[in-house]
Amino acid sequence: MINRRHFSLGAGAAALGGFQLARAQGDVPLVLGQSAPFTGPAAQLGIQFHQGAKLFLDQYNAQAGRRNVVIKNLDDGYEPDRCAANTQKLIEEDVFALFGYIGTPTSMAALPLAVKEKVPFIAPFTGAMSLREPFHRNVFHLRASYNDETALIVKQLTHLGLKKIAVFYQNDAYGKAGLDGVTLALSQQELKPVALATVERNSVDVAAAVKSITAARPDAVVQVGAYKACAAFIRQARKAGYGGTFFNVSFVGTQALADELGKEGAGVMVTQVVPSPYNAANAITREFSEAVKKAGAGASANFSSLEGYLAAKVLTEGLRRAPGKASRDGLITGLESIDRQQFGGFEVSFSAKNHVASKFVELSMLTGDGRVRT
Repeated sequence: MINRRHFSLGAGAAALGGFQLARAQGDVPLVLGQSAPFTGPAAQLGIQFHQGAKLFLDQYNAQAGRRNVVIKNLDDGYEPDRCAANTQKLIEEDVFALFGYIGTPTSMAALPLAVKEKVPFIAPFTGAMSLREPFHRNVFHLRASYNDETALIVKQLTHLGLKKIAVFYQNDAYGKAGLDGVTLALSQQELKPVALATVERNSVDVAAAVKSITAARPDAVVQVGAYKACAAFIRQARKAGYGGTFFNVSFVGTQALADELGKEGAGVMVTQVVPSPYNAANAITREFSEAVKKAGAGASANFSSLEGYLAAKVLTEGLRRAPGKASRDGLITGLESIDRQQFGGFEVSFSAKNHVASKFVELSMLTGDGRVRT
């Protein structure tokens, strides 16, 4: 009798263990792979985007009946070779999709690997046309392009009668993409940049660039770089007596730039490709702000983290719409079915022939006290 009881308990425990194992296997999370800078001069871009995406996914995963979606993130220091190695590793580990890569040169290094292996490449933090053309079925962009951003900058400047425009840009694929956008926008008004100067990626050695550009006495300088280099240029140019206006594209990292410049940031302009995380008139801002508040320490509201939040929200909507069991092809089909859908006032449209969700662009200005006004 005792033996039978022990046997029954043991068998029951084994059966329960098997059930739990089966359940655990059925609940294996979908893993998104992210290569981004988490150290180095561009670190805040990766940190903030990741924080925003995780903020949304933590809420998403907490809902009953949802298959968890998690992010495995690897640090590439904003260096293409490290990003390519990270991407190869993530693909070999069979991540479900690549998500939230930060930067043009790094994303360009990852793109051929993603295309070759047909792994979805979702919401890279870049507006370079080289990642959008030619079209790839597995690549989806949340944000507007650098051409859209620089067109708005040039329109604003020329509307004010400011036509002597210089460009300070990072000496790589990102800087070239921004320069191409400015040059195209100026050419449409029969204008050209009055001066050009570069900075190397992950460097703040801007002395030569400051000397070259200030000598041309431009009305404004369009900057296409990351926050530390752009902040260094602004400080040194002002110290040299330059009194013109500075415009940056969104990749600069608005809050990071504001933090770097402090009081010296007053009047610096930045284009934005997502709604303001500080304007409660936007439904997505109210939702995001509430999520930040609930998360407590470690969560912060800024443009980069809101973009990460939106990117994760759109990706999970694609999963919701995917036919059948979760699959890479199903995710692609699900995303392509999102047509003019409002995400709290941020409209997203994809189709089988269009994988760029938005052309939203607006201007914001640093106030000099760490805030941003739109």
